[in-house]
Amino acid sequence: MARAPENRRQALVKLAWVGIWLIYLGAPVDDLVHGHHAVAVTVVAALGLAAFVVAYLALVFLRTNTGERPERWVYGILAAQTALSLVLSAALGKNWLVLFVYVAVACGAALPAKESRWAVPAVTALLAAVGAWQDTGADLYPALLIPSLLGGFAMVGVKQLVRTMRELREARETVAHLAATEERLRLARDLHDLLGHSLSLITLKSELAGRMLPDRPQDAAQQVADIEKVSRQALVDVREAVSGYRRPTLAAELAAARGALASAGIAARLPAAERPAGLGSQGEGALAWALREAVTNVVRHSGAATCVVALRVEDGLATLTVSDDGRGPVADQRSGNGLTGLTERLILAGGTLDTGRSGDGGFRLTATVPADPAPVGADRRGGGG
Repeated sequence: MARAPENRRQALVKLAWVGIWLIYLGAPVDDLVHGHHAVAVTVVAALGLAAFVVAYLALVFLRTNTGERPERWVYGILAAQTALSLVLSAALGKNWLVLFVYVAVACGAALPAKESRWAVPAVTALLAAVGAWQDTGADLYPALLIPSLLGGFAMVGVKQLVRTMRELREARETVAHLAATEERLRLARDLHDLLGHSLSLITLKSELAGRMLPDRPQDAAQQVADIEKVSRQALVDVREAVSGYRRPTLAAELAAARGALASAGIAARLPAAERPAGLGSQGEGALAWALREAVTNVVRHSGAATCVVALRVEDGLATLTVSDDGRGPVADQRSGNGLTGLTERLILAGGTLDTGRSGDGGFRLTATVPADPAPVGADRRGGGG
């Protein structure tokens, strides 16, 4: 309705729908056939009626339902329709008053709401004036006033409904696109964090196995066994990440961090491997990802001899701090993909990420998330993910 068809099928459906309402032009057609007018008058009137119908169809098919101001030809067609209605009804009688109803409907369909609000009543008022003059018996034109008003304003409402439905459809497509984008970002973050940690550990253990192989084959075999174990776990983690069920726990990540730091020859001071009281599963998952990323960076880049992990919950906030005594942050160094993804994770959990130089001159990472005491019991009963 009030929208240009986009293909032949839509054009045929719209023509059939509009054609149903053209049946009300039966009164003018009957007057042409049985009105006993002169031949010249009948021919001119028939041409005028044909021009009126063509103009009406042009508005219905070509005027799109947009919030933009109508083109000049729209106003020209409406003015021509009004003039034809006035001339034909004034010259040929009350049977032609129905043309004003079509003009009112066309105004409602083709004009913006602000303009149609006065255009429809104006056309109806013109119908009332001409009808009072032509239909002295007052048996026809009063019955056309209500259809003129209702038809015109109904088109305004239908046009607004169509516009709203179109906006809702576009909004739904936008939401679907955003959801797909967020899922791609989630998968990219998970794979980066999972594989970065696992591959770093595999690299370390491979180097250890290579150094042990000539003189300590049994120790080298143990490192190879650890490599196989890490590889299998990485495969499981990737499958869970792709399926959307991956949520690490602090206990698992602390155990993994202890092993990774030991393999790298870095002395570690870690808290107890349990979830602190007052920390929900979502916050635990975010801090677990932060711990994994921080330890991976310590192992790969820091050159540190000691790594300290602290975890506390106070004042409604859970804070994880990972610091080392290595090289420390480099001036003007941009954050890598890992820290960027970690920042996004913490933001989704309502938390923040802060990095800087530690007290020992190394690197410090601090992740903070809101603590939620209410669901702790439920989280402990339901597991950490």
